[in-house]
Amino acid sequence: MSASVLSVSSVRTGSPLAALRRYARPRAVEERCDLCSVVLYPGHRHLLELASRKIFCSCDACAMRFEGVIDARFKLIPRDARAVPGMAMSDAQWESLALPISLAFFFFSTPAGKMTALYPSPAGATESLLPLETWSMLVGTNPLLGAIEPDVEALLVNRVGEARDYFIAPIDMCFELAGLIRMHWRGLHGGDVVWAKIGEFFSRLRAQTTS
Repeated sequence: MSASVLSVSSVRTGSPLAALRRYARPRAVEERCDLCSVVLYPGHRHLLELASRKIFCSCDACAMRFEGVIDARFKLIPRDARAVPGMAMSDAQWESLALPISLAFFFFSTPAGKMTALYPSPAGATESLLPLETWSMLVGTNPLLGAIEPDVEALLVNRVGEARDYFIAPIDMCFELAGLIRMHWRGLHGGDVVWAKIGEFFSRLRAQTTS
């Protein structure tokens, strides 16, 4: 994945479709570390550039340079998602967020100094106003949310249909979902293909998560 693939701005502006295609499907070409150019293996690490919110591919040696480092240019993105068992979120709390789709992810942005809510859409990952009182109430009733690492982890919520899935997920996984929706959405309601892709994404995530 190239350094220019992933950021909120690149998902919404410029030439996002080519970037999202590169991110959301396997690449036949050889991938290299965006910092030192060494050849990468499948499942390599990712770094988040805080200022731009871009994601960089990294070899293990470069990734470890940023583990636990404070106020660096990059932050190391965790590998694993974990479920939030017994997540308490009422329908009224969800509806108060006024999101147009029943999918969203929430993370603390250090550069912006605030909680940020993004939802996947045909236009990419789109920011929504997050009422601070709603988030504070959720953390109060779900203490695990207080352990979300700023910038690089998010609360990923899936309430499509009967689903009530809640994960603390690496930020690159969240943008992968946004990329899938951006690529496959058709017409006003998305079409069967995009909803199948969303279902497959969450099936894989459930199988991979630790609780």
